[in-house]
Amino acid sequence: MKLSRRAALKSSVALGVAALAAPMLANAEPVVLRGRLRQSVSRWPYAKIPLPEFARAVADMGLTAIDLLEEKEWSELKPFGLKCSMGYAGAGSIPQGLNDRANHDAIVRALETTLPRAAAAGVPNLITFFGNRKGRGDAEGLENCVVGLNRIKGIAEKEGVTVCVELLNSKVNHPDYQGDHSAFGVEVMKRVASPRVKLLYDIYHMQIMEGDVVRTIRDIHEHIGHYHTGGVPGRHELDGTQELNWAAICTAIVETGFRGYVAHEFVPTRDPLASLREAVALCDV
Repeated sequence: MKLSRRAALKSSVALGVAALAAPMLANAEPVVLRGRLRQSVSRWPYAKIPLPEFARAVADMGLTAIDLLEEKEWSELKPFGLKCSMGYAGAGSIPQGLNDRANHDAIVRALETTLPRAAAAGVPNLITFFGNRKGRGDAEGLENCVVGLNRIKGIAEKEGVTVCVELLNSKVNHPDYQGDHSAFGVEVMKRVASPRVKLLYDIYHMQIMEGDVVRTIRDIHEHIGHYHTGGVPGRHELDGTQELNWAAICTAIVETGFRGYVAHEFVPTRDPLASLREAVALCDV
């Protein structure tokens, strides 16, 4: 992924309140017809579209949320009847995560500050990361993650907001990342044993690392609090160029009884909103 989430967000064009009065986009018919799967969409791949314009388009499609927003952006969704499905809390970073105890105080402070604000804003999830190995074995990294998450699970449970730790691939996009297999993440979740600490199961990343996506979802669904999509290879559109059967995957998610969000996090190569509409329709199982 050549463009990072943070860099994409920083490149977004600022837009004033006047944008709220802009004409409605063409092709505004709802795409979500069944609605058994609650779909969202990550902000960063669409950062060049001003947030009000993007929010209007997302709402027109029938989506109810946008993923991966900074706290200052949460309230900007209200005029469109949307919420932030997963927010940033400044809780570590991909390389500097929970597997290093030196990072714990900063991560805990960020979450202690942001969890109550997320609850007040109706944001159901906040994201954090396992971190890069930097020479640590899995046993040490796992134990450190458990210690860190145990420090924040109480306030997460009190506020009713889920802290989601993301699984990422270390083969293509994030070399040295420790949480690169679902088994590692599941073991952390089992030891923390909190209904408000879950995995962010990124389907793109886990297909690269281990495949067997549908079986894995069925086997570990109780430990998953959030999903991301992305076509494999390339993290592009969910179309015929990709190796995954998205309708089957989304059907499997629905059949587990999942009530959270599946957020699209692919990088469009064509018209971005047209690509998003196609993905939403495909996953509306």
